[in-house]
Formats: sequence, structure tokens, C-alpha cells
Amino acid sequence: QVQLVESGGGVVQAGGSLRLSCAASGRTLNNYIMGWFRQAPGKEREFVAIITWSGGGTYYADSVKGRSTISRDNAKNALYLQMNSLKPEDTAVYYCAAGLKFSKVADAMNYWGKGTLVTVSS
Repeated sequence: QVQLVESGGGVVQAGGSLRLSCAASGRTLNNYIMGWFRQAPGKEREFVAIITWSGGGTYYADSVKGRSTISRDNAKNALYLQMNSLKPEDTAVYYCAAGLKFSKVADAMNYWGKGTLVTVSS
């Protein structure tokens, strides 16, 4: 089993930045794709960004492209999401996920964290 624990959420003003972290523990995540998803109040969970095991491949949702950077440190079993120029519409619970498919579909992920809340005030 894999445990994923997110941190770094909080309240930030529009235009500000946040760095989310995800700590993984349990079985090794060798070859696992890792990603970030988010769910705003009253909305479906949506894809944010995804990264390959090596870190050489990344893919972003159009809504965050150019404002966010996903990265990982396999030696630390950690995943990160740097978010800049935050907007009120970025307000959501952000989830870390891991799976074996390079896919933006949430169902493709095998493991999920419990999420961290990001609130962007206008």
C-alpha cells in the first residue's frame, strides 16, 4: 500500500503563490506516475498536472498551464506543485495521486491522498 499526505495549502490573496507538497510512504513508487487533481465546492474532481517517474514528462490542465510547475524528488518520495498568479477560481481541495498510467483521468490513479485546501481570496 501507498500512503500519500498533502501539505502546503492555505489562504492566499489573488496573484499570490503557494507550493504544495505530497509525501509518499509505504511501498516503493518506482515507475509510478504522480499527479495533482483538485475539487472545488460543488464541482467534479478535475485534473491539474501529472509527471512521469523520471520527471522528464509533464502535462498540465489548460487552466493552470504557465502558472504552475509540477516536480518530484524520488529520493525523498515527494511530489510538489508550485502555483503562481493564483486566481479565486483556483480555490479547491488539492489531491495528490499516484498510478501506473500517464493519464489525466482520475480513475487511472491507484492511490490518493486526503487533500489540502487552497483558498484564494479576491
